[in-house]
Amino acid sequence: MQHQSNRFFFNVDWITILIYIALCAIGVANIYSTEYNPDKAAAFSLGSSYGKQLIFAGTGLILGLSILLFDAKFFSVFAPVIYGVTIFLLLVVLVVGRNVGGNQAWIPIGSFRLQPSEFAKFGTALLLARYISSFNVKLNSLKPILISGAIIILPMALIMLQPDAGSMLVFLSFMFPLYREGLPGNLLIIFWGAVLLFILNLFLSPFILISSILLIGGLFIYNNRKRQQKIISIGVITLIAIAYLFVAKFLFNNVLQPHQRTRIELILGLAKDNKGAGYNVIQAKIAIGSGQFTGRGFLQGTQTKLKYVPAQSTDFIFSTVGEEWGFVGCFVVIGLYSFLLLRIVNIAERQRSSFSRIYGYCIACILFFHVFINIGMAIGLMPVIGIPLPFISYGGSSLWSFSILLFIFLKLDSNRMGFI
Repeated sequence: MQHQSNRFFFNVDWITILIYIALCAIGVANIYSTEYNPDKAAAFSLGSSYGKQLIFAGTGLILGLSILLFDAKFFSVFAPVIYGVTIFLLLVVLVVGRNVGGNQAWIPIGSFRLQPSEFAKFGTALLLARYISSFNVKLNSLKPILISGAIIILPMALIMLQPDAGSMLVFLSFMFPLYREGLPGNLLIIFWGAVLLFILNLFLSPFILISSILLIGGLFIYNNRKRQQKIISIGVITLIAIAYLFVAKFLFNNVLQPHQRTRIELILGLAKDNKGAGYNVIQAKIAIGSGQFTGRGFLQGTQTKLKYVPAQSTDFIFSTVGEEWGFVGCFVVIGLYSFLLLRIVNIAERQRSSFSRIYGYCIACILFFHVFINIGMAIGLMPVIGIPLPFISYGGSSLWSFSILLFIFLKLDSNRMGFI
């Protein structure tokens, strides 16, 4: 049985691979549609975005199938090395990286541009899974929480120096695998409380917020007036909440780029800009709405053909799906993602190895974050933070990194009976 577990195709989840191929094919078809010009029609062009994406998809599949040749234990043993390489690349891009759209996030390699932040996701997932599984840590004590947090925060900090807030925020999804492995629910409450305070900080004056925090803290202290230790804890939390207000305001005004601040203000209704930062979302919503139930048809989208939607093959590729394939097409794409995510979670739960289970939950959360935010951007429910739609958006770094993420997990699953 051990000999069989090392065979190339033994026990591989081919249903997941078929979903992967379907999503990649949808991506190539819709990227082709964004570039199609009936006056200059060509069956295939390596210089076009769809030609490059087809190459990325083909090499991504080859890369993924090659990963199935590795011994499953390779990814656990070399997780620190892989993480270290991705961190090194994040440092290199700060020195030699090419600045595109205000972000120094790409390393030029000939005509190709490598985006290290995409590869840092699976490096972080591997090391996080290795640390928690190898040392049998309990995430209800301070030391393992701090170490786990450091593994996640280091790439986040380097990505923020580029600065690329969108890619940085993706790493917040790692808190949910940690929660699955025993992270106290109170920490999640604190996180969402911080998010709520950040939003309220944009709407209300500091005086009102500080007064409210002091009032709530005072009520808790009064109700626990006979418990000195709890009074001290409540007092510390109150002071931290007040300090957080000033830190959050400083980060919003001085760290985020002007266009990022504007996009957040637009989504919260604090600003209105139909021709500037809000233009992308407005045009994307028009494109999706014009598709109605069955869509305008392949290569028939007017918003697509006339290039009204900026970044239509990358951040707003979902608008092409909505316009040309309508509600039916959107339902199919979202259905494929939902099935893929549910299947990954189901596969993660059947793992005998805690390393494989933790890694599986990491990639499920990364994929969910990307899908939720990207589609949310296109329909105007989420701020435009510039992250790709997995397997569909144009980009070699993105497609390859997601392919590596997925196929490593498929390899771990194929050898689950022999990898403890």
